Formats: sequence, structure tokens, C-alpha cells
Amino acid sequence: MNKFKFLCLLLLGLIIFSCGSNSDKKTSYFRLKTDENKTEFQLGETIQGSIENLKDRQIDSIRLFFQQKYLKTLTAETSFSVSLENTKLGRQKLEAIVFSEGETDTISDELKIYNNKAPKAYTYKVIKEYPHDSEAYTQGLEFYKDTLYESTGQYGNSSLRKLNLETGEVLNKINLDDTYFGEGLTILNNKLYLLTWREKEGLIYNLDTFEQTGTFGYNQSKEGWGLCNDGEKLYKSDGTEKIWILDAETLAEKDFIQVATNTKIYSKFNELEWVDGKIYANTYQFPSVTIINPENGAIEGVIDFRGLREQLSNLQSLDPQNHVLNGIAYNPNTQKLYVTGKNWDTIFEVEIIEK
Repeated sequence: MNKFKFLCLLLLGLIIFSCGSNSDKKTSYFRLKTDENKTEFQLGETIQGSIENLKDRQIDSIRLFFQQKYLKTLTAETSFSVSLENTKLGRQKLEAIVFSEGETDTISDELKIYNNKAPKAYTYKVIKEYPHDSEAYTQGLEFYKDTLYESTGQYGNSSLRKLNLETGEVLNKINLDDTYFGEGLTILNNKLYLLTWREKEGLIYNLDTFEQTGTFGYNQSKEGWGLCNDGEKLYKSDGTEKIWILDAETLAEKDFIQVATNTKIYSKFNELEWVDGKIYANTYQFPSVTIINPENGAIEGVIDFRGLREQLSNLQSLDPQNHVLNGIAYNPNTQKLYVTGKNWDTIFEVEIIEK
């Protein structure tokens, strides 16, 4: 027997005598069904459902998973309940592995989980104005030890900057390679991390010298938008509803949250800032900043910044579609909050007021 015939017979035998997994067939013996076919839930509710046995097979056991976490094993019943007391929001998978007559069936359903409270509404008061370079297409803005750092975008014009807040002077600046479109930045342990937009690569710099010391890949996230940190982990937005959680040492994307209110899942979060245990995020092309719970993705508040752009001196030269609010910086030492926008000539110190 030649080698080709032997390999063909070996493969055929593997197909025939392989363990009885039923995951590749087009139809399943079972179906996962929630009560009233409900697919949308809020925190605090309970998912009620059952495993429907479509072919009246003998079920040995059912392993139930939610958000890729094992919940329980069912043996004597096919109905189940899942409490949503402490869970992440967004599109979440409910999954069951059914062991039946020597075979396994994996069935799943995608559910939408929302917050159980509407976001609080906030407005603002301008406390003070500072000059800002109107050539800066602001993508990232962050204080580190009372010093302000900024990253700017656009191919051929992206840069990393150290600023004097009071005067607007650029104290240090390097230009990125023309192949990079600069995005958000954050600083942790004297290292500056800078995102690029579609290049699937982040850049690492020595904070004191602005010397590039390394790069990191994006793994699963689609693009680079905003970046912040809580002192231990990095948080990265990519234009979708996901905010990725990065390991500070390896910069690997370990997990993510999805951003949602009590009625909807949201996306397009641009510049990020860590403020007193919450993530503040610009929503691209909207005059607002969203306050996000980093544990579950809940939008807990929205700051309405309408009217701020109209206070700029260079308003007439700006494009309303591109030169939008983008740039949030919080100084934890003074507890002051600052915002600006793409090519705005002003940085505003603002006070946030609940409506």
C-alpha cells in the first residue's frame, strides 16, 4: 500500500471513529430558550430559561456558562436561572454544553445586558482658559506629576508633546513617522504609552527624554483610539463598544468591558481619562463626555459640553465635523479637570455640575 492510500484510510478512520462531538453538524438536538424568548435584560434581573430537547434524547448532564464563566451543571432538570446582580454589560453569551448518548452539543444565545439606572445628567462651568496650539489635532491629553502631555494626530503631522499649561508653550516635542496616525496616550511608571490609529501598534517612550524604547501590538482590538490607566492597568478604546483592559507589564489585552446605559449599547469612545475611579470618555463627534464604570461598563453620567466650542477664538476656521471636542486631562493633585478639542486654540478648566 502506498503512502497516499494509507493516509487516506487513516483520515477516514479518524472521521468515522472520532469521539461523538455534535458541534460540526448543521442542526442540533437541543435548543437554548429563555422565557418568552427574552433577549434583553437589566442588572438585578434574572435570566430564566430551559434547554429544549428536540429529539427526545437521553440527557446525561448539561454544563451552563455565562460570559465564558462556568455557572453550574444540570443533571435532573433542564430549566435554569441566572442572576444578574454583579455582571458586565453589553452583548454577552449564554452557553450550554449538553452531554447526551455519548455525544456533546454546544448551544448558545447572545443576550444584551443593560444597566438598571439611567445616566445622571451634568453640565459645566468654565473656571479658567489657557492658550493651546491651534495646530495640534489633539488625540490624547494627560497630567503626570503636574506636567501636561499631549499627543496629536493626522498622517504626516502626528506628534508627542510636553506642555506648559499656563502659557501654552510646547516644552518638548517629537514628530511621529509619517506612516503613523497618533492617537491617545497615557503615562504609567515613568513610561509613556502612545496609540496609533490603524497601524495595529502602540509606541512606548521614555518620559524624560521622549526616546522610543519599544512597541506593543493590539491583539484582538480593531484600532487605537483612547488610552488611560488606573495606576495598575491600562484601558484602551478601539472605536467599538469595547474598552480593553491591558496588563501593565506585557500590554496584552486581558479582558474588556462593553459600554451601555439602561437602554442601549454605545460605541465611538475616543480620548479616555481616569478620574476618581471612573473612566471619562469623549464620544467622537459629540459635544459630551461620558462617565463610565470600569467594572461593568455602565454609563453612570453624561456631561453636556454644548456651547463650549462657541467660546473659541478660532471658531470660524474650524470644521464642525473634524475639529471637535477631544482631550480630557485631570490633575489628581489639584483635583482640577481640563478639556480641549482638535485644533482648538484654548484649553478650558471646567467645573462639573449635576443638572
